[in-house]
Amino acid sequence: MDEELRSLTERIRQEPGGAAGCERLAATGDHDVLAEVLTAPGQPLWARELAAFRLGLAGDPRAFETLVLLLNHRDPERCVSAAYALARLGDPRTARAAAALATNELRVAYALHPVRLLVELDAPESVPALITVLRRRLRSPHDPYRRVALACVDGLGTLGDTRARPVLDEALAHPALAESAVRALARIPRDG
Repeated sequence: MDEELRSLTERIRQEPGGAAGCERLAATGDHDVLAEVLTAPGQPLWARELAAFRLGLAGDPRAFETLVLLLNHRDPERCVSAAYALARLGDPRTARAAAALATNELRVAYALHPVRLLVELDAPESVPALITVLRRRLRSPHDPYRRVALACVDGLGTLGDTRARPVLDEALAHPALAESAVRALARIPRDG
């Protein structure tokens, strides 16, 4: 069993009603049974999460919408599981969806995992979205979403795209980001 699936099932067993139905969903090899959980009325969130996770790991596109909704959930553990499954799903819509979630300023409190997913995907949408999110975080010296800003700085360094240099230079002026910005800039090649 995949370590992430094991972690997810252990967490789900602790949820109300999770112990009884978790085993059945974790054991089935029938993707249609899992997909039915995503669309059937009255299914608990844990069941939808487990079904979408398993379908995502199997590369089944029916998991996409549920995983995107979970990527932007208030529970960080659900976001982690969704990001993991989305990264393995292989759906071409994933990067665009993650970029939309990461750059939605009304949901910035939940942007950390979409930002990390964008870095992992290294898609054409990744660098522009991370630059946008980081620029917004730099506007306020007391921005409460420092972890999101740090994830952007680190991610831009990992991606190594020269377009990130200006915003990382700006991040140097922010004490909470300066050290990470120095490291990120060191990973980006200089032009010409």
